[in-house]
Amino acid sequence: MKKIISIIVIVGLIMGILPAAAAASAQEVVSLGANLTAQQRAEILDFFGVDENEVEIIQVTNQEMRQYFGGIVPEKQLGTTAYSSAHVTLTPKGSGINVKTYNIGWVTKEMYANVMVTAGIEDADVVVTAPFQVSGVSALTGITKAFEHATGKKLDEDAKKTASEELVITIDLAEEVGKEKAADFMRDVKEEVIKEKIKEPEEIKEVVKRIAVEHKITLDEDQLQKIVELLQKISQLDLDFDRISSQLDKIYKKVDEIKDVVKDKQGIIQKILNSLNNFIEWIKAKIAEIAG
Repeated sequence: MKKIISIIVIVGLIMGILPAAAAASAQEVVSLGANLTAQQRAEILDFFGVDENEVEIIQVTNQEMRQYFGGIVPEKQLGTTAYSSAHVTLTPKGSGINVKTYNIGWVTKEMYANVMVTAGIEDADVVVTAPFQVSGVSALTGITKAFEHATGKKLDEDAKKTASEELVITIDLAEEVGKEKAADFMRDVKEEVIKEKIKEPEEIKEVVKRIAVEHKITLDEDQLQKIVELLQKISQLDLDFDRISSQLDKIYKKVDEIKDVVKDKQGIIQKILNSLNNFIEWIKAKIAEIAG
C-alpha cells in the first residue's frame, strides 16, 4: 500500500512539473504593440493565424523600445506608442532564420535577419507586421522579447543593444545606397570582422573601406566612424562565424533565387525588345527604299 501511495505522489509531482516546464519554453510566441486597439489586436492575431487561447501573447511598450533605441533614434521617430507586432516560432536546430514582413516600410527581412543573429537569435521563423505602414525599427524589441519567452532564456543585453544600433546604422545607410545594398554590405563587413577575429579599430577601418569599394559604396568620415565603432562592439560579443553564416543562409539563398529569376525575365524581355527594334529598323529601311 505504501508503495502505491509513493507512486501516486511521484506521478502527481511529475504531472505538476510538466505544465510548468512547457510554460517556461513555448514553441511560438506573439508580441503585440501595447497601443493596439482591440480591433487591431484581433486583426493581427488573425493575420498571424493564431488562437489567443492557444499561444503565448506578450506586450511590448514604447518604454521598452526606448531602452534599446533611445539616443540612437530621433525622438520624433520614437514617439510615445507601440504598434509593431511579431510572431516568433522556434524551428529545428540548424534550420536558420526566416523572416517575413508586412506593412513594414523601411526595414527589410534581410536587415532583420542580420541584426537578429547579432542579438543571439537563431533557428526561428519570424513574421513582423503592424496595423498600418510603419518604419519597423522598433519591432526588433518585440522580436527579441518573444524569442526570449519562446526559449525561456534571456539574450545578452549588450548584444541586444548592439543589434538595435546596427539596425539604425543600416537604415541610415540604406537612405543613400538602397536597402538591399546596405543590408548586403553590413552583413559582409560583420562576417569578415567575426571570421578573422579583428578587434583593433584601424584594422576594422581598413576592412570597412575595402568592402565598401567592393560594394561600390562611398562612405563619408562620419559614416565610416559609426560603422567602425559598431563593429568594435560586435567584435566583443561571443559570435561565431559559422553559426552566423548558417543562420543567414536560408534567407539569402531565397534572395539570390529571386535575383536569378528577375535576371532571366529581364533577359527574355531584352531579347523581345531587340527583335522589335530590329523589325522597326527593317521597316524604316524598306520605307526609305520605296521613298528613294
